[in-house]
Amino acid sequence: MTTGATTPNAVRPLGADFRRAVRAALRDSAEARGLDGVLLLSPANVFYASGFHFSVNERPIGLYIPRVGEPKLFIPLLELENAEPVEGVELGVYEEFPGLIHPVLWMVGLTRARRIAVDSLEAQLLAPLEAMLDELRLEDLAAPLRYIKTAEELELTRLAAGYADLCLERLLSEAGNIIAQGGSELDLLADSTGFALAALKRDHGAAFAGTKLGITASVHSGPRAALPHGSTSHRVPQPGDTLISGIGCSLGGYHAESGVTLVVGDLSAEQRRVMEAMAGCNDAGVAALKPGARCEDVNIAALAALTAAGLGETIRHRIGHGMGIEGHEAPWLAPGDRTEIRPNMVFSNEPGVYRPGRDGYRTINTMLVHADHVEIPSRFLQNHPIDQRIVAL
Repeated sequence: MTTGATTPNAVRPLGADFRRAVRAALRDSAEARGLDGVLLLSPANVFYASGFHFSVNERPIGLYIPRVGEPKLFIPLLELENAEPVEGVELGVYEEFPGLIHPVLWMVGLTRARRIAVDSLEAQLLAPLEAMLDELRLEDLAAPLRYIKTAEELELTRLAAGYADLCLERLLSEAGNIIAQGGSELDLLADSTGFALAALKRDHGAAFAGTKLGITASVHSGPRAALPHGSTSHRVPQPGDTLISGIGCSLGGYHAESGVTLVVGDLSAEQRRVMEAMAGCNDAGVAALKPGARCEDVNIAALAALTAAGLGETIRHRIGHGMGIEGHEAPWLAPGDRTEIRPNMVFSNEPGVYRPGRDGYRTINTMLVHADHVEIPSRFLQNHPIDQRIVAL
């Protein structure tokens, strides 16, 4: 199977050099603020700076990056064997949660730091930590680094987008047969995601074992398509329905999305009108996504296209969000986010039209920002113009 510019198994998970560069940048951030170090508690940030992929639960895992000295990865005992292969860190192990002393307080005590930044913190820990330290800075110093992807991160995103597209290709090709046999939204979802996930594991499962590798998706139809986060159900799509499918794929911990609205049976004039307006919204978002622009202004420009088409009252959400280690992460193409667009940022582009009790529409592209253009690694919408987004019965 071909999913993009890179052949299967030609890429590998991000390695020790990438993690060392991240930690060096965090040290620089700590030094610029006069801090002794940075404690990362967000699971995504711990993975970003260490490469340690773990099951998130109530037991906190932390990574302390001192301005001088070796980083320390703090883990519960049950993660010891999983954490031992992590390169470039010393391990600090606590027995269990909640423990006689909260693990985060224990971590900070072991750092012997007096001035630190912490990316996220439970409110109940604020007072005791302030009593332990001369300066506690609640600031996510990893977030601005994560906004700007390296070439290796972008390549993982491109590949992930290809498998999200593959899921939609399967849905388009098989939906008619499945629905004709009485198949439901759940049957459509199982078939398309199973097909794409099998291909993903076949092509990259061995190289990316132990990392986040998977497909997440939704399929909902008819009046239920008017719910932006409608759950997939036993409903059998009917002739004339719109059918929304949104697909997320993660490869090596990096996410991309593709999504489409299909029409079951014949495409009506009204359905075509809405889908053309959504294409205009998508294009307006791409045109506005330029280095130097503000995130909130991209949202305004994109959604103005829907308003101009008389669909302003159907808007239920922003145009897009950042993607990377998390499927949804900052910055946001949304009201109130004045982050400046810069090259190598990654965003979704998600025009949506929702008419409760009637129908719903959404498309999704992944966008990679470059200095002079926007790259769209999601190819499904471009390869299947509106007239081809039909489920023939």
